[in-house]
Amino acid sequence: MNTEQKNNVLLSLAQLLELNRGNIKEVNEADMQTFPGMDDSMKDRLKVDDKKIDGMIRSLEEVASQPDPEGKILYEFVREDRLRIVNQTVPFGTILIIYESRPDVTIEAAATAFKAGNRILLKGGKEARQTNILLTGLWQQALDGQNVNTDWVQYLDLSREETQSLIKENSHRVDLIIPRGGEGLIRFVQENTSVPVIVSGRGNNFLFVDDNSDFGMAVRLVLNGKKRISVCNAIDKVLLHKGLDELEEKLSYLVTHLSEKGIEVWGDKEIASLCNTIKIENDAATLCEEYLAPKLYLTLVDGIQDAINMVNLYSGGHTAVIVTNDATNATEFMQQVDCAAVYHNASSRFTDGGQFGVGAEIAISTQKLHFRGPLGAQELVTNKWFVYGNGQIRE
Repeated sequence: MNTEQKNNVLLSLAQLLELNRGNIKEVNEADMQTFPGMDDSMKDRLKVDDKKIDGMIRSLEEVASQPDPEGKILYEFVREDRLRIVNQTVPFGTILIIYESRPDVTIEAAATAFKAGNRILLKGGKEARQTNILLTGLWQQALDGQNVNTDWVQYLDLSREETQSLIKENSHRVDLIIPRGGEGLIRFVQENTSVPVIVSGRGNNFLFVDDNSDFGMAVRLVLNGKKRISVCNAIDKVLLHKGLDELEEKLSYLVTHLSEKGIEVWGDKEIASLCNTIKIENDAATLCEEYLAPKLYLTLVDGIQDAINMVNLYSGGHTAVIVTNDATNATEFMQQVDCAAVYHNASSRFTDGGQFGVGAEIAISTQKLHFRGPLGAQELVTNKWFVYGNGQIRE
């Protein structure tokens, strides 16, 4: 496919989403009714309303407007013997996306891989089966309408056992697997396939409030970080510098505002002794947990190095925030914290492909290879060497 064909497919799909709003919401409601016992986090991820459809349409338009990631020259060298050597971007090939409960992945993640010239195999969770099949059908209408083979985007309507077999045997000749879901899914894929894997890792994001900081700002950032509990860029842990002036009053102010928003506040025995409405949790294992729930954990730290050490030991490597008026401390924290995205005085909720200007994302990678953070179309390519000669030989 050339760039124009790709963009026409994406824009055609955006139009089909608009035309099928009612049908999409109706089918999605049927999926919701099939699993009535879902918790609030699962419901938030599964539900497709007008706002989510608007987001899908916007993502398709953004990806269509971006430069084509394919064929970009990364390096070019002409030797003395006129041998021309070019390194340029090429698609991975076939990408398998395995995901749970988020039908918008069917549109947005597939769009990024498609723009980069990859074929896409989609395997969603059973809880969103009907919605995913409908959305994939719209993909295939858009492809067919632009005279593009419909096998560029396919939905794998497989059982759990069939999916596990696919992962182990690679019967579809997959070149890259991207698992988006819980740690159990990610671990199974990593342990049972020889295919390269990009991990869209867990959140469990930390926010550190330095002793020299605007505490009102810190409270706003914490509250915004818990505005949606089902997303991987939510804040789960808040570290407070022990040297904060009026620590008890500020702590009470933070806990009160969180409680008003329906957020349960937990902490260790030390911090709970300063505010009796904090529930005590002394099990250090909670520091490793991504809550995906209206819950937040507070603890005290001795200073910036203590905060850095805690983030690097316990977080998911996704996002970390420092709230401080000290530029030197901000730089130290941002350089030393081992996360894909680090923030100074801003909400963790911006860790998102659309917010970062890369459009729709296929994943937020917490690995160091091959890219970290939101992966858009520009990151879903690999490279290849093209060598052009006229009979040259190496002596």
